[in-house]
Amino acid sequence: MTRAEHQALKERQKRARETEQKNLEAAKGRMDIPFLLLTLLLTAIGLVMVFSASFPSAYYESGDPAYYFKRQAIFAALGIVAMFVVSKFAYQRWRGAAKLLLGFSVFLLILVIIPHVGITVNNATRWLGKRGVFTFQPSEIAKLGVIVYFADSISKKKDKMLTWRQGIWPYMAILGIIAVLMMLEPHLSGTILIVGTGVVMMIVGGIRAWLVGLGVGGGAAAVFAYVKLVEAGIITYGSSRIAMWHNPWIDELGDGYQMVQSLIAIGSGGLLGVGLGKSRQKFLYLPEEHNDCIFAIVCEELGLIGACVIMLIFALLIIRGFWIALHARDRFGSLLAVGVVTHIALQTFLNIAVVSGLVPATGISLPFFSYGGTALALQLFEMGIVLSVSRQIPAPKDG
Repeated sequence: MTRAEHQALKERQKRARETEQKNLEAAKGRMDIPFLLLTLLLTAIGLVMVFSASFPSAYYESGDPAYYFKRQAIFAALGIVAMFVVSKFAYQRWRGAAKLLLGFSVFLLILVIIPHVGITVNNATRWLGKRGVFTFQPSEIAKLGVIVYFADSISKKKDKMLTWRQGIWPYMAILGIIAVLMMLEPHLSGTILIVGTGVVMMIVGGIRAWLVGLGVGGGAAAVFAYVKLVEAGIITYGSSRIAMWHNPWIDELGDGYQMVQSLIAIGSGGLLGVGLGKSRQKFLYLPEEHNDCIFAIVCEELGLIGACVIMLIFALLIIRGFWIALHARDRFGSLLAVGVVTHIALQTFLNIAVVSGLVPATGISLPFFSYGGTALALQLFEMGIVLSVSRQIPAPKDG
């Protein structure tokens, strides 16, 4: 190494140390209080609804009416602690973990489909761990892996996102590999969430506008063609879901049972609801009443007004999250916030759409509400990342 090269290396190292110091100083700023309060509010309401929706089945299955509530509360507490801890770190440090996290996610997705390794429930192998003790879905890790890797990679490319070779194909290949692995479980809803989040991040990253229109049009055409092929009997996978989506009462005691009971719960709530804790459908009529279908119990107990208030809180959280993304200190932070908030927005919309019969059943949970400790803890962990981004938003100048 020549003297000039050595001097240049020392200059780069010095600039890197200065940048790191600036990031650490900026991370000491004030977190976004509205986003924090909305997150805590949704978590608190979610815990109340988990207890209300689950106590009949919890008593029937374990003899302890608070069984599901206590487990959910423990993970909520752990998640809140993790949220505050993560919010203290400079989010730029996630760059170093991007490739490792994505690779680990793919490894877990491969592991779960290996016979006798993954845990199978209702003909779907989506879980790892020990049944009855601790289980988690690798797809939850994969969501975070895609968000962090895409944010890191796209933030470095800028104008290169306009090219096919560097801006389109690498990310589509990653999403394709993950989609194939998840459909082998099968896990349609998780696939939709991850692919949808990744595509939105690519759009925000700067791919050509006409590609966005082509992708939306192509996706709509593919969904339409799939529905028509299922109705014609050419494709059998998902045929019962499509049929029950059209009219669940044609088999109200079989494949359409869950949708029928969900609609009954929603309709029974009326405008004001039957009252908190007074749902009738949760008494072993509605399946997954404390999990995927918890929003139906919300509608029954709190009515249309209560359900709209909760949807409004979700909307405010999402809007505030995008506000943080717009005002982020750098491109990486903006993409991180966009990825996390898009994931929450898509999952919320799909769950409510499924429960109300707007789209075919996909088996998707409601963020902060549905029972599932690891999922809740990871969601709060992701909120900590957004809060970390918010800490580095420059304060407005006086005058």
